[in-house]
Amino acid sequence: MTTPKLLGISGSLRADATNTKLLHEAARLFGPSDFDLLDIRFPLYDGDDEAANGVPQAVQDAAARIAAADAVIISTPEYNKGPSGVIKNALDWISRADGTPWSNKPVAVMSAAAGRAGGERAQMILRSFMVPFRPRILQGPELHLAASSDAFDETGQLTGEMYVKDLTQLMQSLRDMI
Repeated sequence: MTTPKLLGISGSLRADATNTKLLHEAARLFGPSDFDLLDIRFPLYDGDDEAANGVPQAVQDAAARIAAADAVIISTPEYNKGPSGVIKNALDWISRADGTPWSNKPVAVMSAAAGRAGGERAQMILRSFMVPFRPRILQGPELHLAASSDAFDETGQLTGEMYVKDLTQLMQSLRDMI
């Protein structure tokens, strides 16, 4: 078997984002893979802009990278009881790109948030955002990383036996789905 291509999408743009850290830990626990993060710093979706200028090349490239990946992992923060605007904007733009990059794609969704629910609402809403794209979203184990700023050691590794166990199981299930 060739080395799987694993693509991560973080719903947080901050340099030290715990969602990005969680994706790196997911990739580590997934095992050998060609892992890369997708940059979703797209302009705000605007139908008039799309009509005038088309779908930006960065969006077309992102859609092609999703299509080429063997699996995708997405981690979202929870802002005001929902996923971040940047992740919704990225999904909206990617839906306008050529082809159907998400179709039948194995996808694992997770969340990291400051609150005690660990982004549970955001993750549920994100899952519903994905329905029109028809990916194969893993149903569990669900990973809602609570108090995420305290969940990683100084090397960036996830702490907390329960979280590591659940993330390991989720990544094994994703690997099995490929």
